[in-house]
Amino acid sequence: MDLASKYDPQIVESKWYQYWLDNKLFSSKPDGREPYTVVIPPPNVTGVLHMGHMLNNTIQDILVRRARMEGKNACWVPGTDHASIATEAKVVNRLAQEGIKKTDLTREQFLEHAWDWTREHGGIILKQLRRLGCSCDWDRTAFTMDETRSRSVIKVFCDLYNKGYIYRGVRMVNWDPQAQTALSDEEVIYKDEHSKLYHLKYYVAEEDQTKVERKDEGNVMHKDEKGYYAVVATTRPETIMGDSAMCINPEDVKNTWLKGLRVVVPLVNRVIPVIEDSYVDIQFGTGCLKVTPAHDVNDHALGLKHGLETIDIFNDNGTISEAAGLYVGQDRMDVRKQISKDLEAAGLMEKVEDYDNKVGFSERTNVPIEPKLSTQWFLRMQHFADIALSPVMDDDIEFYPKKYKNTYRHWLENIKDWCISRQLWWGHRFPAYYFKDAEGKNATVVAETTEEALKLAQEINPSVTAADLEQESDCMDTWFSSWLWPISVFDGINNPDNEEINYYYPTSDLVTGPDIIFFWVARMIMAGYEYRGKFPFKHVYFTGIVRDKLGRKMSKSLGNSPDPIMLIEKYGADGVRMGMMLSAPAGNDILFDETLCEQGRNFNNKIWNAFRLVQGWDTTDAEQPLASKIAVEWFDAKLKEVNAEMNEQFKSYRISEALMTVYRLFWDEFSSWYLEMIKPEYGKPIDKQTYEATLKFFNALLKMLHPFMPFITEELWQHIYDRKDSESIMRDELKVDAPSKDELSLIEAIEQVKAIVSGVRTVRNQKNIAPKVELDLNVIGQNNYEAYNSVIIKMANLKTIEVVTEKSGDASGFMVGTDSFAVPVGDLIDVTAEIEKQEKELKHLEGFLAGIKKKLSNENFVANAPAAVIERERKKQSDSEEKIATLKASLAELKSK
Repeated sequence: MDLASKYDPQIVESKWYQYWLDNKLFSSKPDGREPYTVVIPPPNVTGVLHMGHMLNNTIQDILVRRARMEGKNACWVPGTDHASIATEAKVVNRLAQEGIKKTDLTREQFLEHAWDWTREHGGIILKQLRRLGCSCDWDRTAFTMDETRSRSVIKVFCDLYNKGYIYRGVRMVNWDPQAQTALSDEEVIYKDEHSKLYHLKYYVAEEDQTKVERKDEGNVMHKDEKGYYAVVATTRPETIMGDSAMCINPEDVKNTWLKGLRVVVPLVNRVIPVIEDSYVDIQFGTGCLKVTPAHDVNDHALGLKHGLETIDIFNDNGTISEAAGLYVGQDRMDVRKQISKDLEAAGLMEKVEDYDNKVGFSERTNVPIEPKLSTQWFLRMQHFADIALSPVMDDDIEFYPKKYKNTYRHWLENIKDWCISRQLWWGHRFPAYYFKDAEGKNATVVAETTEEALKLAQEINPSVTAADLEQESDCMDTWFSSWLWPISVFDGINNPDNEEINYYYPTSDLVTGPDIIFFWVARMIMAGYEYRGKFPFKHVYFTGIVRDKLGRKMSKSLGNSPDPIMLIEKYGADGVRMGMMLSAPAGNDILFDETLCEQGRNFNNKIWNAFRLVQGWDTTDAEQPLASKIAVEWFDAKLKEVNAEMNEQFKSYRISEALMTVYRLFWDEFSSWYLEMIKPEYGKPIDKQTYEATLKFFNALLKMLHPFMPFITEELWQHIYDRKDSESIMRDELKVDAPSKDELSLIEAIEQVKAIVSGVRTVRNQKNIAPKVELDLNVIGQNNYEAYNSVIIKMANLKTIEVVTEKSGDASGFMVGTDSFAVPVGDLIDVTAEIEKQEKELKHLEGFLAGIKKKLSNENFVANAPAAVIERERKKQSDSEEKIATLKASLAELKSK
């Protein structure tokens, strides 16, 4: 099988991915080997690949492929998430384009459309991951709404309900008016907003005007021709229609005059009481708080405490409801603009100020959320926080980087009950059934099936029939299925003692973003301990956010997010994978620059050309040259040293560092030094012993590179030796011993040899001597590297290496450590040009030295500068003086010729 002259990723990638699939090389079944398990963070079923997916899945694939090459039974489970809010929104939009409203359909009809959409668009992202080279066991592909996962979710809900952890009640929730569903606290993103603070006039009720009196010197009282009034500052004037009271702090001397009075809600003209509560912040605004129990969580608490009326002024879609009495049917944001004008026109606006505050937005639809009183289902979280905190803090589960432990701890120590209901049709419907008991009162049963629910209901009311049962219409939060993912993909909920869950669980590594540490990571830990009594994964690797090279988050609106598939077509999957990983330290944001993919492509070409070079050599039975023998021993030791270094980097999840380590090994050590050390003269063969060793090194290098660059390494691995059908580099275990002390000493010695060679090359460059011209090398005093003369002669293109007592006048010297060397240049240089060059350098150094001396003679500088700064300047002075002395001596020698 001939190797193409140029690397073509398109041909190579499609060929080998199909080969891997055809030979079931990603497949995993329980056996006697150590398992290595990873579950993919399931992307949205209708999603497409973006740069964040590229990063996350590249890292997962690196870890999985490396585990295979360590001889482990690697199992990477792929799958997708049904994404209730996002998917339902897309289905509703498509129906709208066809002139169909969701409300015109039955639930069953809508779900048919949703499943059609899912079948049409679902799975695209998983196909795209194949282009990246992801080695998932595709036969295991799971979906959070497939039969196994759905039964798991329903079973867990019933179990937690029966344990008393799930309850239904009226609570203040985060309401998304666009998706028209409740959200959990974690689904609310707070953004800095430039808002307005509206100061509104709440006049004292007409019948109370005569009761107004100053009660303290510090009273702040307002009065105009209409009478006395209090001023309330709010960012949401549209909510005044829901006001039930005004609240003051009883200790606030500014407002004691309002105690016992009633005030009038502006425009609405509703008379409301002034209540007193220490909750009110005396320092904020005027100290007068409008209380709207239906639309603020703290106001709701005040309402319950003081027995206030609750007036819900918003419809589910964010328009104003009939209960408001004003602006009915108008959008809340339009009303905010209009009501401020109306308040101004009615003389009820004291003033308006610019105001910066944080506003909660829906994480899914990016619209401002509304606090709303609603009947929802909740999961009590304290029990789960208690079982999930210590495993992370005690490093039973290890976070990389460690800084996220504090983020995790803070959330669990301030846990709130999880609102798990969503007012959607696409998702897992609650297995809760409502009916009337024997006395005609509302009753509820929870069961996995309708048949079981009917039996439970008949225990309460024997006359109940299936037709009497009304199933809850809400669906569960999507995360309520995702939190079971490491268990449910192995059917560990429905069949808790099956072979696969016992073998593959707990999983090994989780790779995810820190933005879902609460949504998903923490909850999976909770579910793992609740249902398996053990952590769901041992290590969590948090990726950073992929940003552009200017540090901006990638987004469609900015136009700075490249299409990953187009990048793969341009640079090849291996080039893109390398480009991503070159700038991807754990937990830190990635400043993605397309030139990194170009660098990755160039490295592919370097590997390809290096292999073609080696493959093109003819061999001979000749004796192995001493330089080649030394080179083979050195690179064997170097490979062992670097492999040990990479092992340590992988242990601490410094994956980008591991890539750079093997990159330098191949590019710098193997290509730039080793191949040059052993390369035969042009047109001549290489000895078989060195050639076989070189192929062995290439084989090992490909295996070290394979997790990062799977396609090119498979192609070249197949060419090194004759391989059997179905063989693959990914199943070729990498076994490299640790370096011995002698080998480490050899590595150190060769570093000195390389420095000597570099010293000679520097002289060539400085003196403009062509590389083909053979030079002599003088060692001053004693040659401590005589054993490596053969390598130095070859690499530096020398005639001889001689030991001399002192440097000759026509020689250029250099130091390697404490050893002195010189290269006699004699007539090889243009003396006039060299004198001119050195005099120019001398003039520059003398000017530089004068500047340093001037600085050090300045008493103010010496008295005030830090000691370290002064020490640096003195070091510059001594270094400059030393260089000047050397240059003057060299010039004197040159001029004497």
